[in-house]
Amino acid sequence: MAQLTNDIYIILDMIGTFVFAVSGAVAARQRGLDVFGIFAIAFTTACGGGSIRDLCIGAIPPSGLTHLPYLLTAFAAALISMVLYSWVNILTHPVLIFDAVGLSTFAVAGTQKVLAFGFNYEMAILLGITTAVGGGVLRDVLLGRVPIILRREIYASAALAGAVIVVVGKHFDFHVDIISAIALIVCFGMRFLALHYHWNLPAFGLNKNK
Repeated sequence: MAQLTNDIYIILDMIGTFVFAVSGAVAARQRGLDVFGIFAIAFTTACGGGSIRDLCIGAIPPSGLTHLPYLLTAFAAALISMVLYSWVNILTHPVLIFDAVGLSTFAVAGTQKVLAFGFNYEMAILLGITTAVGGGVLRDVLLGRVPIILRREIYASAALAGAVIVVVGKHFDFHVDIISAIALIVCFGMRFLALHYHWNLPAFGLNKNK
């Protein structure tokens, strides 16, 4: 079971790294950055959240900086995004779609890694969310955009749902494959449906009568 959990974590982590790197590369290309800038944003988006998580749980240096597959995956994703940019851009909102995939995979993989290091459920949930949203926040800040988690959109709450499902599954000792699949579907489904139907969290505006 431990080996199975580790294999699933690695697979999800690589998927998340690739799709987040694509979202970063596409966003950088849309901002008109040069080749170095595109690679830098792609890597930061892909490994930023995981690096913050690793620092918090004492897994240092962070795996994104020490494991070559992360660098190669981010590099390949950025290269593909540049070469096939016109094809990738066919999607209505390419950055948001790839971001939703990365959000769900990193929420699950991040939570699983924190649990594997023996930390409690609360920390696993919080750092699972951090893993999922951290790279996107760094990407948006570097590109001069308001981070998605500071807007009204359903984003971090989707990651929260995925992380909670993983923790509940761990607590009741459910099969890791089933729990991972459910968490991925719920997290991605919430984010995708929110984008499609323009669902937003409640917001409180200024009282214009004053």
